Amino acid sequence: MYHLEQASSARDAAARKVLVALEPIEAAATAPAPGAMQLSTDDHAALLAIADGAKLYEHLMTGRMSVTSASGTRIPHAKLQRLEGAGLVVRDTGPPVHAGQPVSLTDAGRATLFAARRAPTTQPPKSFSRPATSPSTPARRH
Repeated sequence: MYHLEQASSARDAAARKVLVALEPIEAAATAPAPGAMQLSTDDHAALLAIADGAKLYEHLMTGRMSVTSASGTRIPHAKLQRLEGAGLVVRDTGPPVHAGQPVSLTDAGRATLFAARRAPTTQPPKSFSRPATSPSTPARRH
């Protein structure tokens, strides 16, 4: 019996050490990163579209540039530049723009999307409770 108590005490001490070591890691994971970009709904939608695959094209006649995602969503070039500046997306400049340059999420972009999905937006709905008894008289129909 003495060995069991001793082993239990050692296990509890090790568990306390682990919890103390994990506290700063958990605090850092739940705290927003300093200088982190708050995503608008529009930015979030653009990142989701780019995540499925996208290319930057330049229109040969007008010279206008825009991103077209695999789903057909068009993203303005200005938004791409802003997301690139924030380090959330990167484009492959190898192919010419008129042929389409692939645009993809960076690790920071994927982390931002994941964090946006994890963030609770509302409280869980309250459960609907029905009365335990039925009405004593049926409703009259007209």
